[in-house]
Amino acid sequence: MPHAQILTDSDPSLTAVLFGLSGCLVDFGSLARADTLPGTEILATPGALNILHGLEEQGIPCAWLDELPARITNALAAGLPRWIKATTPVSTHWPAPHACWQALMDLNIECLEGCVLVSGEPRLLQSGLNAGLWTIGLASCGSLCGLSPAQWQALSEQQREYKRGKATVALYGLGVHSVIDHLGELDTCLADINLRRLKGEKP
Repeated sequence: MPHAQILTDSDPSLTAVLFGLSGCLVDFGSLARADTLPGTEILATPGALNILHGLEEQGIPCAWLDELPARITNALAAGLPRWIKATTPVSTHWPAPHACWQALMDLNIECLEGCVLVSGEPRLLQSGLNAGLWTIGLASCGSLCGLSPAQWQALSEQQREYKRGKATVALYGLGVHSVIDHLGELDTCLADINLRRLKGEKP
């Protein structure tokens, strides 16, 4: 499947993209912050593998963050590409900025310019805002909707619109820079952030 190009020759290059793990890259974790492994196969969320492949092709470093125990996150991330880095745990929890800064240090990133965080978890997004990153909220993923992709698809269009609208208002109220439904829409959103950066906007 072809990937939309995030960058053009005239655009400022993205420096790094950070992702939440549960409720963002994988669907387990959207219902609750559980301490037990799911009993079913863990699947990447819609668009996750395609967007990661596109970012890899462009040489943009990526890492994921989560607050769940390592024995759970290792299992959750098992189906993701090996090149996307797990963030070294920190003692200071979200919404403090330390985890985001640690993720960037793990990627050997030397500046915040052009760094983006994508998540459906408000506390992680607040961490990204506190760290000085561009932030993209996911309206149909994470704890605000609390549904897996299969459960989301089982809703009526009216139910989806209600949940999407409620989550979108909450995310923009938090102060995030953009809101999309899921990772399948991320290419366009990253291109929009690059355009905003080209115009001189800062996070």
